[in-house]
Amino acid sequence: MTTTTPSARGGLEPALLALLLGGCVAVEPPPQAAGPVRNAAFSAMYGPQPAERFALPATDIAGVDPRYVRQEVAYPRAEPPGTIVVDPGNRFLYLVRENGRALRYGVGVGRAGLAWSGTAQVARKAEWPRWTPTAAMIAREPERNGPWRNGMAGGPGNPLGPRALYLFDGGRDTLYRIHGTTEPETIGTTVSSGCIRMFNQDIIDLYGRVPVGARVIVLPANERIEPALSAVARAQDGSEPDRL
Repeated sequence: MTTTTPSARGGLEPALLALLLGGCVAVEPPPQAAGPVRNAAFSAMYGPQPAERFALPATDIAGVDPRYVRQEVAYPRAEPPGTIVVDPGNRFLYLVRENGRALRYGVGVGRAGLAWSGTAQVARKAEWPRWTPTAAMIAREPERNGPWRNGMAGGPGNPLGPRALYLFDGGRDTLYRIHGTTEPETIGTTVSSGCIRMFNQDIIDLYGRVPVGARVIVLPANERIEPALSAVARAQDGSEPDRL
């Protein structure tokens, strides 16, 4: 299947629409190769959040490659501050800041055949969003998805996690979301049904920084942003992360 671009005027392929609508759930994840996070400040960012509507437990990032934890980095491109740029090839999401800087988050992205690229806007934001499987998903896995044919309310077991950003193009729902996850081990992998998934603490952080109307750019898989190495090096040697 070829890459689907949300901004294409012809719309998404019907089969892909059926797969993705209300989807964003995991398929079989590949094993994640990761080095340990030794930085205490990084670990503190992923601590429990008991004040949430549903108490959110800590995310164990002990085995996560430090590239994929939230950090401020140098940003070499020219998008204006407030733009979200997703780099699927490197599994990063950038929130562009001023003065050549950006907040960088690790993400899980669409597997081969379900990846996409293009531009969109954040048209809606939701806390503890509802998830509804499509008819195709129910037919494929009736025991798993059938009980949720009328939707799964937001909560700890919901695959969208505690927050979701809904991406639209010209008033049309692209069916893609940026959201949390019940499977933090998949961050840094190509595993989803097309959506962009983040650590739960990271989607909460991004949600609080991004307004409705924010521009989102998803790069093609073969177009990558060279990651800044300084923050990674500091994480690996145990020094403090950049200011967040």
